Amino acid sequence: MPRLLTLACSLPVKPAKAWAMYLNPKTHAAITGAPVKIGRKPGSAFSAFGGILTGRVLHVESGRQIVQSWRSANWKARELDSTLILTFLPEGKGTRLELAHVNVPASDFAGVTQGWEKYYFAPWRAYLSRA
Repeated sequence: MPRLLTLACSLPVKPAKAWAMYLNPKTHAAITGAPVKIGRKPGSAFSAFGGILTGRVLHVESGRQIVQSWRSANWKARELDSTLILTFLPEGKGTRLELAHVNVPASDFAGVTQGWEKYYFAPWRAYLSRA
């Protein structure tokens, strides 16, 4: 049965900047260390980590929110695509990034949960500390 994953992290950059970083393929790739295809317009294709993650941008609210369909190549064909909602909120001088990941297959729930910290949150904070 698909599950809902909710996570949050703090980033030492303003929300509009963090939002723009996620949607910029060069910056996104610099953060994750892997090629990324992404656009700012609804309908734009998304792929990351050599096509392991794929989907589409469904909605963008400038500087505040990104909604994507999202799928891992590790998921079975019969498993639904998930929906990823990233919300960028002010937190002091930085950003509180709130993540809701809907319809994550139970078979990969632990991997996806750990993956957000390992492949996105920690590298993003490291990237910002170097910038």
